[in-house]
Amino acid sequence: MGLHLVIVLASYMILTLGANGIIDDFDCVNIYKQPAFEHPLLKHHKIPEQFISNESQTTIYKYKINNQSCPKGTVPILRQRNGTESIHLDTVQYPGQHFATIETVLDGSIYRGAEAGITIHNLTLQNNQYSKSQIWLENGPRDQLNSIQVGWAVHPRLYGDSSTRFTIYWTADGYKKTGCYDMKCPGFILVTREPWVGTVFDRSSIYGGKETIGFYPKVFQDGFTGNWVLKVSNELIGYWPKELFTHLNKGASLVRYGGNTFTSPDGISPPMGNGHFPNFNFHQSSHFLHVKVWNQKYQNVDIEDKKIRQYSDSYQCYRLSYWGYIKTNGVSFSFGGPGGNCGT
Repeated sequence: MGLHLVIVLASYMILTLGANGIIDDFDCVNIYKQPAFEHPLLKHHKIPEQFISNESQTTIYKYKINNQSCPKGTVPILRQRNGTESIHLDTVQYPGQHFATIETVLDGSIYRGAEAGITIHNLTLQNNQYSKSQIWLENGPRDQLNSIQVGWAVHPRLYGDSSTRFTIYWTADGYKKTGCYDMKCPGFILVTREPWVGTVFDRSSIYGGKETIGFYPKVFQDGFTGNWVLKVSNELIGYWPKELFTHLNKGASLVRYGGNTFTSPDGISPPMGNGHFPNFNFHQSSHFLHVKVWNQKYQNVDIEDKKIRQYSDSYQCYRLSYWGYIKTNGVSFSFGGPGGNCGT
């Protein structure tokens, strides 16, 4: 098991040490002086005292980040390293991306949230590649697309290493001018005092091992304010204010779950998931368990087979096996692959 030390310094900075020896600096900043409040639409925004939801208590993948936190009234912001970039490479139309996902069909249904248990894996990538396992919630035409994304990523250009990290992303205009990863631009409002956003997962699933390590993110639209709330298991991380969006305010028209990779300039795509093709042995596959959506009535329910389609664009590199509903796992699927020369 990896070592994860958190030290709170008198200057209000947190140092985190992951199992791979990576040391990160988190600055503890006043909750109302975090980057979000530099957004022109959020100058007078007030953080709600509570969020309204009909969620059930999560019992799987209760991943705990650490035992310490920033002082009361402050939130932890990951300090960007020299040489890292804040980049927009998430659009489906960007050449070099590959996907192995399930997604809801566009039948006019509106969703108020999504959640799932996602297994965590370590991968080694080249500097220009990335590999993600995440949930997307989207609405709007392509050039005005509103998108919220939550999961884990190995993204050397973004973070400066090949560690597996808790990663979030948003855009309100199809990736043109708005949005960013984590806290790299004004938008997402942190509430938690623990260093979640951008942090290294210090434990991960081992191929063929006896223990499966994962976490359980959920994103849902608050029924009272219209803000989009992020939790991990039952811990409130923060939220995207409704003011950021033009189409997600009406709910999400599409929800997607699974893996996404980006190729390096030499045309080689990185591994996805745990780097192996999926099979029914969950100790040998990366997978999503208890895949749920929040319906129009703000109830979290199992996603229905007839409401989804499977998508995998490079069978020689990445695959997906959909298992449907099983009582112990809810709706689940396995996915992943070794990557390689997968085309563009």
